[in-house]
Amino acid sequence: MTTVDQAKAMAKRLRASLAARDLSVSHATALELVAASLGHEDWNTACAALEQPADDGIRFLEAVPILRIFDEAKAREFYCGFLGFAPGFEHRFEPGLPLYMEVARAGLRLHLSEHHGDASPGSTVFVRMRGVHAFHRELTDRRYGYARPGIERVPWGDVLEVADPFGNRLRFCQHRDEGAGQRPGRSAIG
Repeated sequence: MTTVDQAKAMAKRLRASLAARDLSVSHATALELVAASLGHEDWNTACAALEQPADDGIRFLEAVPILRIFDEAKAREFYCGFLGFAPGFEHRFEPGLPLYMEVARAGLRLHLSEHHGDASPGSTVFVRMRGVHAFHRELTDRRYGYARPGIERVPWGDVLEVADPFGNRLRFCQHRDEGAGQRPGRSAIG
């Protein structure tokens, strides 16, 4: 269902589109036109009927896992070289002190930390994704000397698991659509 904020954005785009054609309408007129296009008598009726955003409710916007690392060069080789993540910010309180950095790829952000209290080695991160088979081919083609991951078919999807040099595991999972031909059992595709 369209929200009030989405309808306002539609009105703004409509005004810009009309202005590009040398047709000027007021914001109020654009709102009335959008309301009519959504099947409402006028903007006030549309506002009463359209879904209102719940700004005062709790919303979790993102979780960014922190993974413990012990060697910056090995972390860069694994996360940037092998997995194809791009480095983001890096922070040290001063030269020679532990590194805290971000790596990111295709919407996934991870924080890597050499700081003692930030995380425990041996953590597991579960990542829902699309394109797990293409990711698998990409990793296989890199011929990384310390990992040759396969894909495990499980009831909820296809899972590619890799372990970093510090004992942390990343499980990349592409969920299969319900009712699609699910294949029972385990198999490594490689």
